[in-house]
Amino acid sequence: MKKHPLIRLFSLALVMLTLQSCQDAKIDRKKVVQRHNVVNNEADILSTLTVGNGTFAYTVDITGMQSFPEHYRPGVSLGTQSEWAWDSFKNEKDYKFEETLKSYDFNNEGRNALYSIQHKVAGRQKEATDYFRANPHRLQMGNVGLELYLKDGKKAEVTDISNISQTLDLWTGIITSKFEIEGVPVTVNTASYQNYDKVGVKIESELIAQNRIKLFVRYPYPTGVFLDEGTNYTNDSLHTTSVVSQSSSNAVIKHTLQGSEYFTALSFSEAKISEAKAHYFVVEPTASINTFDFSFEFEAENKFDSKGLYAAGAEESAAGWLKYWESGAAVDFEGSTDPRAHELERRVVLSQYLTRVQCLGDNPPQETGLTFNSWFGKPHTEMHWWHGVHFALWGRPELMENTLDYYFRTFDKAKKLAERQGYKGVRWIKMSSNDGEESPSSVAAFLIWQQPHLIYMAELLYRDNPNAEVLNKYKNLIHETAEFMADFAYYNKEKDQYDLGFGLIPSQEVFKAAETKNPPYEVAYWDWALRVAQNWKERLGEPRNEKWDQVIQKLAPLPIHGDVYLSTETAKDSYTFEKWMTDHPSVLGALGMVPESPKLDKNIMKNTLDTVWNRWLWNETWGWDFPMTAMNAARLGLPNKALDALFMDIKTNTYLKNGHNYQDDRLRIYLPGNGGVLTTVAMMLEGWDSSDSDAPGFPKDGTWKIKKEGFKKMP
Repeated sequence: MKKHPLIRLFSLALVMLTLQSCQDAKIDRKKVVQRHNVVNNEADILSTLTVGNGTFAYTVDITGMQSFPEHYRPGVSLGTQSEWAWDSFKNEKDYKFEETLKSYDFNNEGRNALYSIQHKVAGRQKEATDYFRANPHRLQMGNVGLELYLKDGKKAEVTDISNISQTLDLWTGIITSKFEIEGVPVTVNTASYQNYDKVGVKIESELIAQNRIKLFVRYPYPTGVFLDEGTNYTNDSLHTTSVVSQSSSNAVIKHTLQGSEYFTALSFSEAKISEAKAHYFVVEPTASINTFDFSFEFEAENKFDSKGLYAAGAEESAAGWLKYWESGAAVDFEGSTDPRAHELERRVVLSQYLTRVQCLGDNPPQETGLTFNSWFGKPHTEMHWWHGVHFALWGRPELMENTLDYYFRTFDKAKKLAERQGYKGVRWIKMSSNDGEESPSSVAAFLIWQQPHLIYMAELLYRDNPNAEVLNKYKNLIHETAEFMADFAYYNKEKDQYDLGFGLIPSQEVFKAAETKNPPYEVAYWDWALRVAQNWKERLGEPRNEKWDQVIQKLAPLPIHGDVYLSTETAKDSYTFEKWMTDHPSVLGALGMVPESPKLDKNIMKNTLDTVWNRWLWNETWGWDFPMTAMNAARLGLPNKALDALFMDIKTNTYLKNGHNYQDDRLRIYLPGNGGVLTTVAMMLEGWDSSDSDAPGFPKDGTWKIKKEGFKKMP
């Protein structure tokens, strides 16, 4: 039966009143966070837990330490990583980076543009490529775990662990692990210091006095391949480890590799340390006690100025997490009747935990954070948007700003990259070490969508704090970034327009650089970022850049075929040829990640969303594709579809018990997915510059009860 208009109006008013009253109510943040504490009752290799401080992380198994690293290797493996810990193999054949370069002239300009690519043919060039991809590589610094013994003297296996009850208290960052060995209880408390690369642990059990619990420290060797799970215990002769000092309450171990060395400091209540075998040390309590308290710390030099065992670490952890959770934004979906509300809140809370543990350094994090290496542990700048933007939208812009140090530090190398290819400005390196050492890649070398990210993130900082200090700090980075963007755009005399391409691979990486022109996401992003760069000029009282304006005014239109946007101008069969309906559906990023462009027709974009939704090969996508799709739907005024995108039942959209975004057997965690969820939920809650309603990304049908505070609008 059709509702009377007054009844419909009353219902709408009631919904709006509910939303408004929710806005006024203070969120019990501790309650929201702790209702998503992670509890493990079995040794699930995908449910490991991590403690850390943002630049150092330590991932543990069911014992609260790294007691069974080889068992957990194929899951969310037991990593110990720090932002500073890198290594390089010896360059025994004296490879030169120039050997990885190949010249291209995509637009027949007479340009000798040199790109560092992966050479496939066996020989010296391929060897050079392989060397510079693998070096430098991020280190797995060591496994610190428990040796547990059965009554018969045999070492306990993971299958001997029973009555498991492990809890990560998200509010304090402390893990409490309870289990039994042959009926004898063991309790392990684990906490990360917040100011040092250090972990405190307290063990309580009668097994200590029975000499059936010992501590071990084991040092793996780098794998030098795409993935390093920290369990390469071969190559013993290629590295050295030794105790350089010890007493009854502490010891220092030195680990020396071919390209680096570092130290581990152990502090404990009374114990002795011995070398059981190469790179494997055992700490054995010497007193007849039921509680063993200790800490371990990693440093690049043998200069340890921190003190304390478990209690000091627990105190630091609780204080650091309290400050984090009480800062910035928060959301509470309690009382919602949409069955997805609790799960969305869980993903949001756990994603905040994981990104705070692993992504607070002076560099973009690697895609697997500080847990295990992917792509040799190197950060990917095209993922920096997904890693960083959410911090600003959640009212914590200073955490995003930390990572922008990378651009200052690598500026000179990015400048040389642009010069090497004959361009003005800086071309930000897609895949590099923290110091900006470029990695050869036949895809990364041609990506460009990382270029505007710096402008986007600097703009978020200015919006949060619009003053001259911010403008002056970032003005040179903005200028040089825009200089490259304007110069990269190729003037097409025939059409009197500036094209992006040939010579690029779009974020949908299935297209060839020599055959690709004007992908819509990149064109829309170029347009927006150059306009923002001009705004910065005006804010600084400087004249607009004439070349930038020429490119803005004559930038190619978003490519259309019929009533949909194409994946690229040069792929007219985008939606009829299955080959092109795979990988990232980044055509949707042209509205979502990127604000609405004057070039964009929202009706055509809605048709494009419908086409992509129905025909894309979603099983061949990545974790951030679902948040990107949700942002597109939200900006098109389709909140139900935005939620459907966030909860699409696809393997790469899986969020494990510990909150990690699972992709596949190779890539078991994927932090861009977590960052994407946080960015999208913030945008759906607070809106964007042109939105004019509260929580515009959520349905107004009464199924969502929302309390929110502290969010910032998206551009």
